[in-house]
Amino acid sequence: MIRFLTAGESHGKCLLVIIDGFPAGLKVDIGFINEELHRRQRGYGRGNRMKIEKDEVEILSGVRLGKTTGAPISLLIENKDAPNWEEIMSVEEREVEPVLLPRPGHADLSGYLKYGLTDLRDVIERASARETAARVSAGAMAKLLLKDFGIEIFSFTVAIGNVRAKVEGSWEDLRERAEMSPLRCPDKDAEGKMIEEIDRARERGDSVGGIFQVIALGVPVGLGSYVQWDRRLDARLAFAIMSIPSVKGVEIGEGFSSPSIYGSSFQDEIFYDKREGFFRITNRAGGIEGGVSNGEPIIIRGAVKPIPTLAKPLHSVHLKSKSSAPAHKERADVCVVPSAGVIGEAMTAWIIADAFLEKFGGDCLEDIRRSYENYLERLRRV
Repeated sequence: MIRFLTAGESHGKCLLVIIDGFPAGLKVDIGFINEELHRRQRGYGRGNRMKIEKDEVEILSGVRLGKTTGAPISLLIENKDAPNWEEIMSVEEREVEPVLLPRPGHADLSGYLKYGLTDLRDVIERASARETAARVSAGAMAKLLLKDFGIEIFSFTVAIGNVRAKVEGSWEDLRERAEMSPLRCPDKDAEGKMIEEIDRARERGDSVGGIFQVIALGVPVGLGSYVQWDRRLDARLAFAIMSIPSVKGVEIGEGFSSPSIYGSSFQDEIFYDKREGFFRITNRAGGIEGGVSNGEPIIIRGAVKPIPTLAKPLHSVHLKSKSSAPAHKERADVCVVPSAGVIGEAMTAWIIADAFLEKFGGDCLEDIRRSYENYLERLRRV
């Protein structure tokens, strides 16, 4: 079992990640981790904060001479904007102006009531999506591990507002076109309309959501399990994707269209070829059947709501006077769907890596590789 914990606030000194249970012997590419962090920061519709932060990771422990040692790995990402918030974010006791106008759709009011706080700033700082930079660094480590076994994970934007992309072409073609797009959208025509949708929202002081899709290629048959509810791979993936701020819906394969299709049309029929083994010519299940990966590409979609911080704030209530007033205004993005897709990749990579090590686990990469190769050899004899 691998796990990670994050710490840090949006405007504090840094974000921290501690990764536990990672095997020894994995070559760590810091440049790759930093590129993943940069991918999260890019995207049309992002706010001014991304012009300040230049996320880069510093490895504090668990890696020596370029490889993991099996010890806990700790990662640090500095917040470049922190010096501008030293007084507000002071560890020492001091008087500051509290934030007392909760934003609809945010964790502000619930967190304030839950923890018995006196200042919404305490909620804002930790509930902020800034925390996802730490997740992306952990996910990059998982990607490095999976890549060693031929598993690749990528994403693209499917929809922004009412504009939906046409998803056509090979996986490689879709990935290349997405990475060249400011919206990470593989459909050039839809991209232009999506930009117009974001511009309209910005002009109104509003925000806009959308849908991203994550694809995992090369995942072997047999990750996850049907024997207990919390070991089902689709359930674990749905939990991880839903944990991303602003995600309000998760779909595996063609899950949302399945209620309107008869079973005879929806299920992926099974075929056999002596060279290929068992295979399917459709993938409406999204690569997972009965909670177990079936060897087909794993396909996940996340529905991202419009972010709750608006340039033209919605109605709220002052927490002390109980009088009506516009909600607190915080610096924010207009659209986060492209970066949400990158975070979705990170969370998908982490869950698949965890399931992979659950099945083929060992304390070092060599043991894992031997177990994996023995498993593939057994499947070839079926």
